[in-house]
Amino acid sequence: MNIVKAENIEKSYKQGKMQVHALRGISVSVDKSEFMALAGPSGSGKTTMLNIIGGIDTPDSGTIIVDNNNYSKMKQSKLAEMRLKKIGFVFQAYNLIPVLSAFENVEYIMLLQGIAVKERREKARAILDDVGLKGMYARRPSELSGGQQQRVAVARAIVSNPAIVLADEPTANLDSKTGESLLDMMREMNREKKVTFIFSTHDNMVMDYAKRIVKLKDGQIENDLIKEK
Repeated sequence: MNIVKAENIEKSYKQGKMQVHALRGISVSVDKSEFMALAGPSGSGKTTMLNIIGGIDTPDSGTIIVDNNNYSKMKQSKLAEMRLKKIGFVFQAYNLIPVLSAFENVEYIMLLQGIAVKERREKARAILDDVGLKGMYARRPSELSGGQQQRVAVARAIVSNPAIVLADEPTANLDSKTGESLLDMMREMNREKKVTFIFSTHDNMVMDYAKRIVKLKDGQIENDLIKEK
């Protein structure tokens, strides 16, 4: 069953006086529980595509349906609500709130969702334990390593059971050992909790872990490879 269906997605940007075609008629479907990568060099359109799937960016034309919601038919308030409740984001730069502890960073998303205090505190503790940060609840981002910060970001993304997690270059700022550990954790969550993961990446290690690789080049799909199970 499709959780993402994109048809004929076009997106252009103005860069000075130049018109840059980021996406040129991309059509792609993603099934529930997939563990896949949008791969390609810088400028291939992978991050733009990820942002459009996440409702952060809007296509110039084409249709994007996520979890049976057609973005073009949604009001901005409903789209914002969907981003909050249905989509988890893991950013390259972590995007943690520096004045909050690891626990508070994870809890904050549930606060916005209106989840009761007792439930959100229980969930925050459980997910931080799951990602290997037991005993580090009180540490602020500046007191955590890059890998630990990215684990907090993953915990925040999945704590409220989103339909899909979008990860933009999640290993870019990590050494290979830390990156591998993070990918092991996300793959386990994909297997056990059936969380759908879509990565944008040019990291070969992420591509090795992915079960499906959609390669982009110059805003178009160059190859769509599903690995043998």
